[in-house]
Amino acid sequence: MSDLTPKEVVAELDKYIISQDEAKKSVAIALRNRYRRKNISDENIKDEIIPKNILMIGPTGVGKTEIARRLAKLAGSPFIKIEVSKFTEVGYVGRDVESMVRDLLETAIRMVKDEKSKEVEKEAARRAKERILEILLPGTSKKDETSTSSKQFQLAPGFNTDTEDDEKDKEDDSEKNKLVERQQRRRERFLERLEDGYFDDKEIEIQVESKTPKTIDIFSNAGVEEMGINMEDLLGSLMPSKTKNKKVTVAEAREIFEEQEADKLIDMDDIIDIARERVQEEGIIFLDEIDKIAGRESDSGPEVSREGVQRDILPIVEGSTVFTKYGPVDTEHILFIAAGAFHVSSPADLIPELQGRFPIRVELNSLSKENFATILRQPENALTKQYRALLETEGLDIVFTDSAIDAIAGYAAQINEQTENIGARRLHTIMEKVLEEISFEAPEMDKGELEIDADYVDDALASVVQDRDLSRYIL
Repeated sequence: MSDLTPKEVVAELDKYIISQDEAKKSVAIALRNRYRRKNISDENIKDEIIPKNILMIGPTGVGKTEIARRLAKLAGSPFIKIEVSKFTEVGYVGRDVESMVRDLLETAIRMVKDEKSKEVEKEAARRAKERILEILLPGTSKKDETSTSSKQFQLAPGFNTDTEDDEKDKEDDSEKNKLVERQQRRRERFLERLEDGYFDDKEIEIQVESKTPKTIDIFSNAGVEEMGINMEDLLGSLMPSKTKNKKVTVAEAREIFEEQEADKLIDMDDIIDIARERVQEEGIIFLDEIDKIAGRESDSGPEVSREGVQRDILPIVEGSTVFTKYGPVDTEHILFIAAGAFHVSSPADLIPELQGRFPIRVELNSLSKENFATILRQPENALTKQYRALLETEGLDIVFTDSAIDAIAGYAAQINEQTENIGARRLHTIMEKVLEEISFEAPEMDKGELEIDADYVDDALASVVQDRDLSRYIL
């Protein structure tokens, strides 16, 4: 993160997201401000600087979620997306709003664990190979050889022998040396074959932990987490892990053993401490569909009060301590990015306290035909590139002409105007329809290059688009 200037952040986001320059600029500044805060030497000032949370306003499918997700990936920050509308569902009796922080911490723990596992990757792989060799060649591990040779060559203390016995012992030692050398050479040959993948398809029997979960029925886990109790740790001695014998290939065994050995080499307490710190300093929570909880509660309807949900979320956004089974998490410096279409409401319908916690507001624009064409051509994960990669597996090299891309973009813009505007997501449904026949026939088609032009797109879509009622359901 320290190497990325705001301009460089925007340039990276441009690789995946078209248009929406104002939103990209806002999140790039927010990311850089985190780096700046870390470098402040005055701890009193540092503690007072809180993230400037962002509220994105715009229709669905214009890049709100993608901007937040790509930003988190770029910064290597823990990130989760929460649809806040779920807290207003009828009959909702599930997890409380603080669960978003617990989920973020779980995400951070997985991230840090993966990082630490990569650091011990080589040692874990070496240990995994040793375990496989012990199964393939029992009694020939390095540990066994050392212990065996020590028993063979050491005499008991105070044991006296005459010259004849000494000569006999030398002969015996010579035979034992030859045996050890043969075992060592055999072991080295097996190790070379193992590394070359010669045994990958061979089946061996190993012990694995049973997947049967150790569970206890709890009606609400919020109270347990608030007390900081890890039920699995608490009951670990009473409900020990069960193992079972399982036949797997050597390749599968290697993966299982590497994971097990990596777990032994890393310190989970250290991982949890790092993850908590990362959540508190770098965490990003994306609050989607915040417009669905905008507005005052009404007298009718059984759902949970929308204003009540806002008031539940407010302390977390303001900065509070959330208790988890891994310890307390301070939310004061977590960056919150909220988003909503605000078709039937406005940001002013949010309670004033919550409005004040999202000082940066950016409006994302609807996508035009030209934007759709750029989306199909430019991004590194463009749909045209994805479908081309998919069909290459069938031996087909599909090529989209400029006229075909323009035609698809035109249909997307037209249907968004005629029906519900779902932004760039419309391209997914149109591309599926355009390539439906090719995807179905691909295994039996002649291999080689296949050109998709405007005429092909028109033939695939014209009948559906002309029938407005039909296009409403299909596209």
